[in-house]
Amino acid sequence: MKSKILEMGGFSMTIYDRSARERACDLFDRGLGRDAAAGVLGLPVEAVRKWHQTFRAVGRDALLDMGSHARYDFETKVAAASAVVDGGMAKPEAMRRFGIASISPLKAWCRLYREGGAEALRPKPKGRPRKAPCAPATREEELEREVRRLEAQVAYLKKSIALKAELGLPLGSGRRP
Repeated sequence: MKSKILEMGGFSMTIYDRSARERACDLFDRGLGRDAAAGVLGLPVEAVRKWHQTFRAVGRDALLDMGSHARYDFETKVAAASAVVDGGMAKPEAMRRFGIASISPLKAWCRLYREGGAEALRPKPKGRPRKAPCAPATREEELEREVRRLEAQVAYLKKSIALKAELGLPLGSGRRP
């Protein structure tokens, strides 16, 4: 039974491999509860409590598939959150009815649903927003941009000439500084 410790933002979290969850399922099938199973497995009661809740709500297969990070569509999220928040359905029942493998995303969906309604559960676009297409510059704007560029070039050349004069370097060789 292998485990992996993830450290994120000041706290650590242990992730157990599939074999640990398989052994827990076998114990749950034999009628052991979460405390007894945790004792037999030598694992923290809190981890086994979550597994037991998932096992009872959606079954063995869902518990074994934990960690695969299932993706749920917008309609499923809204239906599950609405059933819990508006309909008063118990979270384990909603997990079973909508095929949700873990209570964590369901809790998050319910919180978002309470705060912002169904629209809060809509998928967010990934990555950086695209730059808005700018309107083509008018002739006047192009000329102003060209004037600014030429003014900057003249200022650069004046500074270059002044620096050469200060250092006593020859000014004219016909080449660009």
